[in-house]
Amino acid sequence: MNFGKKIWVIGNSSEKSQKTVTALKKLLKVEHFIFDDINPEIVVSVGGDGTLLRAMHMYESQLDRVRFLGVHTGHLGFYTDFTDHELFEVVQALKNENFREAVHYPLVKVKVSFDDGYQIVRHVLNESTIRRASKTMLGDVQISGELFERFRGDGLSISTPTGSTAYNKSIGGAVMHPRVEAMQIAEIASLNNRVYRTLGSPMIVAKKDTITVIPAAEDDYSLTFDQLSFEYKNIKTIEYSMDGATIAFANCAHTPFWERVKTSFIGEVE
Repeated sequence: MNFGKKIWVIGNSSEKSQKTVTALKKLLKVEHFIFDDINPEIVVSVGGDGTLLRAMHMYESQLDRVRFLGVHTGHLGFYTDFTDHELFEVVQALKNENFREAVHYPLVKVKVSFDDGYQIVRHVLNESTIRRASKTMLGDVQISGELFERFRGDGLSISTPTGSTAYNKSIGGAVMHPRVEAMQIAEIASLNNRVYRTLGSPMIVAKKDTITVIPAAEDDYSLTFDQLSFEYKNIKTIEYSMDGATIAFANCAHTPFWERVKTSFIGEVE
């Protein structure tokens, strides 16, 4: 039973998403859910994976007590379990949802330190990337404090296990199950010749380790935290780690990971 569960519904700007949000709110109101955008127990994302990522970052400071559920209104999303034609099923699932059965996916913590001592700390569900705006990026890569390589190329991507199926996959990274608590670092168009050498392949880095990138002193770096992009200068270090933070998905007919991978990339096998 919902017993007055506090809920909030977020959609994207498309007409289809907005209509679905309106219809879903009407059904939830009938079932006496409490609408609370400040301290919700469950956040329902209506749209696609981008909408869910936006919702996650909106409630990034409350991830220890907020659960998420995705409803897709277009192509099948990797983080969505229901379609816009299944709103009655969504409501019934939410009524019977039990927070103790939530499905947790690990996040990667990103700590950006600047020359003046200022720091930014964010968590990502898919990946964080670092690039230069227009020129080749140069930076030292350390694994748990030990210099591993001096990178030259377009940039680097550090992804979570679930994020391994996103941008990471498109640049040749491996697909990882969320139960493998590890980060993945993948190079973006690295330079490899007789003068410059990098590993040239993705690396799986254990949860106990940290990845630190020390970029050369330039003023045109672009950093992403999932779909959020920022321009920075005077970056001293960027440290990636897994501190135990997770995102919780309401266990409402939650689709198993490998089934999501198959549906998203392969389809029916004949």
